[in-house]
Amino acid sequence: MAEHLLTLTTDFGTRSPFVAAMKGVILNINPAARILDLSHEIPPFDLRHAAFFLAEALPYFPPGTLHVVVVDPEVGSSRALLLVSVAGQRVLVPDNGCWTLLAERYPDSLSVLRIEQQRLFRPQISSTFHGRDILAPVAAYLSLGIPSSEVGPPTHTWRKLDWPTPVHAPDGVHGEIVFVDHFGNLISNITGSLVSAGSWVGIGSPTAKPKPARLVRTYADASPGELVALVSSSGLLEVAIVQGNAAQQLGAGVGTPIHLGWLKE
Repeated sequence: MAEHLLTLTTDFGTRSPFVAAMKGVILNINPAARILDLSHEIPPFDLRHAAFFLAEALPYFPPGTLHVVVVDPEVGSSRALLLVSVAGQRVLVPDNGCWTLLAERYPDSLSVLRIEQQRLFRPQISSTFHGRDILAPVAAYLSLGIPSSEVGPPTHTWRKLDWPTPVHAPDGVHGEIVFVDHFGNLISNITGSLVSAGSWVGIGSPTAKPKPARLVRTYADASPGELVALVSSSGLLEVAIVQGNAAQQLGAGVGTPIHLGWLKE
């Protein structure tokens, strides 16, 4: 059942003992918990990467799934820990904004609690591992069915992640790359709904003459090695090299400018 499904997302890597420790804490409290690893390869401290990952993955889980997210550059500081209900999911996460991109997409289903009920924590709290000592046990108790309201009081203030917004100009839309996937495809912050038959796409700085990418519907519409632009499965404008790595071959990455323009009649 969904209330026993519990996922973990961290920047710990797969070789450390930290993920295993969190699982041990959870299973000591709820031996029947179903724990699913989403990713432990979030780049260290990379809140934007985590934000995109969560926004793209979490809405597809069964309603009521519990997600523990530990990408926490400020662990041990006064930053809060939160239980966020959004898009039918429950997310235990540091108050650093990495969940707010997801919330922007589902603003009508949002409620946030500040985790303060210490009886749900481990007896001794490390200043460097709140994932093990606070988030993991709280998640375990929630998976046993305690009401969300028992973790702490509601809050209406939280940190919002600074996310780049495309700029609309007379000659088109200026955006930037916000995510690079495993294949080296470059995903932008320009929505695919703006792409039309008369569009053109350039990748790179406008002052250095952006490199043109041919608009296609799918990778199979182009030859291997060709630079293309298409609407990704995220609904965002993407630049790719067919059967190649656009990030490596173009020397591009997060923050690289991209331009969507319209052909003049």
